[in-house]
Amino acid sequence: MRIYFLGIAGTAMGNAALLLRAMGHEVLGCDQAIYPPMSTLLEDAGIEIMQGYSVERLQQLAPDLVVVGNAYSRGNEEVEFLLENRSIEYTSLPEVLRRFVLSKRNNIVVTGTHGKTTTTAITSFLLEQASQDPGYMIGGAPIDPARGWRVGYEGGPFVIEGDEYDSAFFDKRSKFIHYQPRIVILNNLEFDHADIFRDLQDVKRTFSHLLRLVPKSGYVLVNADDENALSLTGLDFTTVYRVGTAHDADLRIENYETTAEGSRFDLIWQGQKWASVEWGMTGLFNARNAAMASLAAALTSGSVVDFDAGALSRFRGVKRRQQLRVEREDLTVIEDFGHHATAVRDTLSALRSRFKDTRIVACFEPRSNTSRLEMMRAPTIAALELADIAYIGAVKSRNSAGVELMDTRSLAADLQAAGTEARAFESNEELFAALQPLSSRQDRKTLVIFFTNGSFGGVIERFVAECG
Repeated sequence: MRIYFLGIAGTAMGNAALLLRAMGHEVLGCDQAIYPPMSTLLEDAGIEIMQGYSVERLQQLAPDLVVVGNAYSRGNEEVEFLLENRSIEYTSLPEVLRRFVLSKRNNIVVTGTHGKTTTTAITSFLLEQASQDPGYMIGGAPIDPARGWRVGYEGGPFVIEGDEYDSAFFDKRSKFIHYQPRIVILNNLEFDHADIFRDLQDVKRTFSHLLRLVPKSGYVLVNADDENALSLTGLDFTTVYRVGTAHDADLRIENYETTAEGSRFDLIWQGQKWASVEWGMTGLFNARNAAMASLAAALTSGSVVDFDAGALSRFRGVKRRQQLRVEREDLTVIEDFGHHATAVRDTLSALRSRFKDTRIVACFEPRSNTSRLEMMRAPTIAALELADIAYIGAVKSRNSAGVELMDTRSLAADLQAAGTEARAFESNEELFAALQPLSSRQDRKTLVIFFTNGSFGGVIERFVAECG
């Protein structure tokens, strides 16, 4: 089948395209914003990416099926053609995955406001290390496993990142509703995606719909330290295990400690020591990601007690999740996908513990539909005040009718009052100019970390290049 992806350069769309190509389908697609790492992965695989949109080109290609990314809506010329002409079948990304992959698999669906990509990657890596021949689709570019997708086999385990965002402009259900879970990981739950959810209760509603799909023989793994997540798990139709630091957790994290190389901790399964982990990842939140992944992989393998969670020590992470970009004696540069204030706060807290006696410069791009809102001012201050210096990028004003955007200059003033040196910039070019002096040799140890769910307008790559 010839499958055309409208929006192929997105991380989820790109990895789905690679997966379906490996299953024998002819795959191609188009996009407007095309940048690494996904563009590189697609090009290396020989998948054609066409720039921009064209009805004439789409007609000439004559695909059997068009997968419409959820970033596309009415007004796009190819979308309008599909609706008007009706000669080409179209569907959403979640539905094409259900149809071609998930309907015949033992699915582990990884959900939560934060940590989905990392936890999906760890679960997939552990199942590979245990020779379980898993299939998976990771919404990013992992270092481990070696790529973001794997076909696996019919009837076998399949690990997938379960996004609560909507499926398409014509299907407003959350993506994960399509994913037919046997195991659901519910890692945490906060208000996010302000463009599609009204409030926290609205977010809880869609997660509760997902949990109702778990069969009696399945499992729900819930964050034992998150009251929002726990509030959804009074379930009598399937088995629920709690994971975290709480005293009543079924899988408990103990003795967490940040180290110069990452962190170490113990995993205690129902009162008995299961594993001691020492790895290169930093932060208690990453320890919880590891614990969730380990339990999901062990349950899938058939025995928690006999499963070897020691492979965690070999896991190297995911690109753009605390990814080390520059390492000099005087300067470290890290890139992170963090955009929600909680994720930014937790990452800065972990790095503060790891990089002692180091000046931390946090560059934050309020780019997502939630992070750019004025309602996120207080949590953003609580996050960025953990840095010594905060550089704040320009707020993206797209689709801003009826919403109050964050006043970044006022945010910077609030941070100054809280004791953090802060500047807000009107453009990424101005921010880059302010950063440039830090690329030269520093007289004190400095860590620069970029937080964005985009490319920061090319600033990251330019700064890394300047650092030599």
